[in-house]
Amino acid sequence: MSVYDWISTAFIGLGLFFFLVGGVGILRFPDVFSRLHPAGKADTLGAALVLLGLAIHAGLGLTAVKLLFIQAFILLANPVATHAIGRAAMRAGVKPWENAE
Repeated sequence: MSVYDWISTAFIGLGLFFFLVGGVGILRFPDVFSRLHPAGKADTLGAALVLLGLAIHAGLGLTAVKLLFIQAFILLANPVATHAIGRAAMRAGVKPWENAE
């Protein structure tokens, strides 16, 4: 294995770790507003790391450029989507979770 293979494997593995942590956060948090945080942050970072690892593995070429364009779109679209979901929940009257302690 070359150095590029090790680097791409590290980026992909780290991205998958962030996907896992984001999934656990979505399952563990109590309401829609707090669940949007791991959905927006961890999934965006996880996707960016996986796509960066794939671009490194693909080498310099058209495939890497396409992967980086997909990454740029995800970096722009995920925060906008989570904001829109949170705003729609607020307008629908969903109340934020309050600690009962």
